[in-house]
Amino acid sequence: MHDFIYLASQSPRRAQLLDQIGVRHQALLAGEDENVEALEAERTDDLPVQYVQRVTLAKLRAAEQRLARRKWPVAPILCADTTVALGRRILGKPVDAAAAADTLTLLSGRTHRVITAVVVTVGPRQALTVSVSHVRFAAIAKAQIARYVASGEPFGKAGAYAIQSAAAVWIEHIEGSYSGIMGLPLYPTAQLLQAARVRF
Repeated sequence: MHDFIYLASQSPRRAQLLDQIGVRHQALLAGEDENVEALEAERTDDLPVQYVQRVTLAKLRAAEQRLARRKWPVAPILCADTTVALGRRILGKPVDAAAAADTLTLLSGRTHRVITAVVVTVGPRQALTVSVSHVRFAAIAKAQIARYVASGEPFGKAGAYAIQSAAAVWIEHIEGSYSGIMGLPLYPTAQLLQAARVRF
């Protein structure tokens, strides 16, 4: 049995969700010499589910190399990536306020998908799962969008919003995993961790 895992993610939400289910974890974060953002670059032929799987596996490879370089003790590694999709269109993290406002305007009054891929690996063995949830936004007034963007909340978040933030007041309906929309679907993640013999 493994008493802890490495979490190769800067997301405080993923750390909180692992705490919620009693999984001990240690951050395995990129060094200054690594360009993590480059791993999330889109390709013209990417479909949303393929994209999130590819990025998650790229993050895993980087984390495995990082662990080997640092010569830390062997333990399972968990990596995840979340994206928001409107049809075939991937709505990633906004680069500036205008992009955030454009994304939220696109989502207004429509249903989008939140797709999270999770991979857990121990040595050569790895297992990956993908969670797809559907979120319907009510119509959002331009003034509401402007206030939300001004709060800074959209930045660093796929789809320019966080479900646990003030954006929750726009959500009419959710189908799927609330924790998956936050960035780590707990039920399938727990199944992966149990299969990897992680104690929690």
